[in-house]
Amino acid sequence: MKYVTFFSLCLTAVFLSCEQNNEQQKETGKIAWPEITSEMRPWTRWWWHGSAVTEQGLTASLESYKAAGLGGVEITPIYGVKGEEGQFIDFLSPDWTEKLVYTLKESERLGLGVDLANASGWPFGGPWVDEETACKYMASKVFQVKSGQTFSESIHYVQKPILRMQDGKKLDINDVKAPLATNGDLQEYAFDQVRFEESLPLMMVSAHKSGQNGFTETIDLTDQVKEGKLTWVVPAGEWMICALFEGLHGKQVERAGPGGEGNVIDHFSRSALDGYLDKFDTAFKNHDLRYLRYYFNDSYEVDDAHGEANWTPDFFTAFQQLNGYDLRNYIPALLGQDTAEINGRIIYDYRWTISQLLLENYTKPWQKWASAQGKGIRNQAHGSPANVLDLYAASDVPEIEGREIVNLKSAASAAHVTGKKLISSESATWLNEHFESNWGDVKNAVDNMFLSGVNHIFYHGTAYSPQEAMWPGWLFYAAVHFAPTNSLWDDFKTLNQYVARSQSFLQAGRPANDILVYFNIADHWSERGNNMLKHFHSNTLFDDLSLKVCGDYLSDNGYSWDAISDQQLQDVTYENNQLLTHGNSYKTILIPEASLMPAETFEKLINLANEGATLLFVKDLPKAAPGMRGKIDGTQKIEQLKNELTFKQEGNRRMAAYGKGLMVVAEELPELVTYSGVQPESFYSDGLQSIRRVKDDGNYYYFIKNTSDTLFKGWIALQADYASAALYNPMTGAEGYALTQSNGSNTAIYVSIRPEESIVVETFKDVYTGEMYPFYEALDDVVTLSNWKIDFVTGGPSLPESIATEQLQSWVTYGGDYENFSGTAEYSTTIPILSESTDTWLLRLENVDESAAVYLNDLHIGTLLNAPYELEISVDALRGNDILKIAVSNLMANRIAYMDKQGVSWRKFYNINFAARRAENRGEDGLFSARNWKPTASGLSGKVTLIPLKRITK
Repeated sequence: MKYVTFFSLCLTAVFLSCEQNNEQQKETGKIAWPEITSEMRPWTRWWWHGSAVTEQGLTASLESYKAAGLGGVEITPIYGVKGEEGQFIDFLSPDWTEKLVYTLKESERLGLGVDLANASGWPFGGPWVDEETACKYMASKVFQVKSGQTFSESIHYVQKPILRMQDGKKLDINDVKAPLATNGDLQEYAFDQVRFEESLPLMMVSAHKSGQNGFTETIDLTDQVKEGKLTWVVPAGEWMICALFEGLHGKQVERAGPGGEGNVIDHFSRSALDGYLDKFDTAFKNHDLRYLRYYFNDSYEVDDAHGEANWTPDFFTAFQQLNGYDLRNYIPALLGQDTAEINGRIIYDYRWTISQLLLENYTKPWQKWASAQGKGIRNQAHGSPANVLDLYAASDVPEIEGREIVNLKSAASAAHVTGKKLISSESATWLNEHFESNWGDVKNAVDNMFLSGVNHIFYHGTAYSPQEAMWPGWLFYAAVHFAPTNSLWDDFKTLNQYVARSQSFLQAGRPANDILVYFNIADHWSERGNNMLKHFHSNTLFDDLSLKVCGDYLSDNGYSWDAISDQQLQDVTYENNQLLTHGNSYKTILIPEASLMPAETFEKLINLANEGATLLFVKDLPKAAPGMRGKIDGTQKIEQLKNELTFKQEGNRRMAAYGKGLMVVAEELPELVTYSGVQPESFYSDGLQSIRRVKDDGNYYYFIKNTSDTLFKGWIALQADYASAALYNPMTGAEGYALTQSNGSNTAIYVSIRPEESIVVETFKDVYTGEMYPFYEALDDVVTLSNWKIDFVTGGPSLPESIATEQLQSWVTYGGDYENFSGTAEYSTTIPILSESTDTWLLRLENVDESAAVYLNDLHIGTLLNAPYELEISVDALRGNDILKIAVSNLMANRIAYMDKQGVSWRKFYNINFAARRAENRGEDGLFSARNWKPTASGLSGKVTLIPLKRITK
């Protein structure tokens, strides 16, 4: 209780300090874009193929990234390029470390940030990880015996051989030597998982007596095994003999580069992690790495192989320390052979222990190791067989990947409830097939990340490629290709400027979500299933839990929320009519349907209610505590607490006042959430979605996106206390005060947002006036532009001849070189003298494949990345007979298809080489091929028009 009281006082002090700061931060009412820092700009994952980098190449690459508007790079060394073996540099060798130091110096010169993956490939592992510290698995044998028998059997387990290699290679396991490092060209072999046929060491043998309701007695027979044979006279009754064996899982580092191939570490062992990190300490000793920001882990991908890495040599000892009983007395239940209840309780305790080991023996000490160097960790906790919210929370920057907002919110939730500023994302991975994504596609993927709470974008990704490499250069096997050889590269800076502007707001202030949603993991962990472990993958993280139902409802209906774990809930306090955790506030806690809940969690909820919180339970209160620890004492504690509650039926809800607070139970979510007093953002019903941040002056930033396929124009009210507002367009840079209207109690602002367009709203409590944000409505007179000249200026395989045309159509319709061309063409025409009786003009391009940079009299006035392709042109910018030039860039696809049809060799990478996302794009060798692709539409097509606009002023 002393710790809880002290922590509460500290948290209160922090919150009061924040309140005092808010009082000191007076609103100014000024319209001001935040100053852009490198951390606000998008970063990219930077793959070093074979670490075959040179100082000249590093400088050229970094300068091109800086010019394109990137803010930093994350170095991830991977497999090499065939034919470049002489340039390979072994991971963590002195030469490699010198290249890292050079990169840091050049990046500092350019103002680019640098992170470093803590492995060559992923997960953590390498040639210095021996059998003792490599990941392990548990194997078992079970024998059924009865009284009167003399059991006399050989107790052994012969492991079946496994040989998995990347790129579909075939090799006989008998031709593979142990240790694997002695097999010569590891880049060529690209081992993914290797197990040899061998007898596994015995961990234990025990006998368990069957009773009417499970097993009633345990006898340890381990010491009776002599020379591999157990002889035992079976006592009275029916018995199950269980033998457990420990084996090497065999998982190898994926996509490893030279010097990084080897075993994956045992993530549950502290000594394994320490030994692994010692290699980095040795390699980096006496080198200046001060400019390095964070170390990075690319998710937990140990078990994307045969079987599970579900064991560690000290597991029995750790389990007893954490749970207070000896797991060896419950081996039948661990194997799923006991009653359903005991099976569920034991497997819960096993999975909870695994989770704690991943947290305490891997994530926290890794962070501490980085922190001792003045750095931090970016961690993709997803995929782990653990409570990922706790793993994310132990990371300096939690990182997520995926596409579905509710599951994406896991990383942001952990950051929000623990007071962390940055939430990063691996963005646009496999967004489409290779060479099919444009910057508009990427923008929409990034927006999805923003709406989930992400505010630190990392593209996936950019491969280092020598300047002299043949087009398309060195590429990573998974799209999208954010590289200078991309035919869309010149327009990349527009996307990056949009991301930087957006993140300048999204990194400001603090999160402003209303509802905490309890992560009810106990029911999930208590379901035995077919596997020992339960993994939480980014795309399906919450899918098997009732939390997903709650999250979907809240997100679809305009409620802001964060998920919270059992452990994180212990840090929550209730003061001044709000729930507080690490400086952030919430209004209520929603508890999804949960049959099981740790007693300490339910007690914490009861205490929060007693202090004044409103708690919302879906369907019912928990019925019992999970695990063997909770079977008696925990469940009794829950029942005792429930007996203190007196519920009354009110309509479809059951209500219980407790202390200063209230507990509400209802079958349906709308009944619960409506009663909470939390008001949703009503504009969600119009296809708009948002994320918001609270500023230091108590006002808000709203990032609002039109996710529908139609223009939204009209009045929206925000769930905030405001009298006026400013608007910022992160794509165009437009800004201004919003038109407002008030009915006395509510203020609404006027917005006009195109499909897929985003806008930022800043609220003010006082009324401010000034230059209004420019919204327009179209007038009737439309001018259609014609007399086009098309010049092909950059790209290949060759530059087609220029074209003069009155009607615009995809340039591939001209056949020949036009079909094969990927690059940029300039469309130019003269704008006739226009009427001046309009406020401004709208340039509308009917169709663009894929992006268009617009120039008026050689002055760049905007770049269009996605439909609708529209751009306002000021009347003042037109002087009569103006030259309009539109530089349109298409996808890489047509040139790649040409190369594949001509048999040009460009897929020359080791390991997985160059995989296809879709089966129909696999060639005879199983790799990606565009040989059967038809030319994709390219350039401008349809009409280009100028539409007079009238400014909306009221």
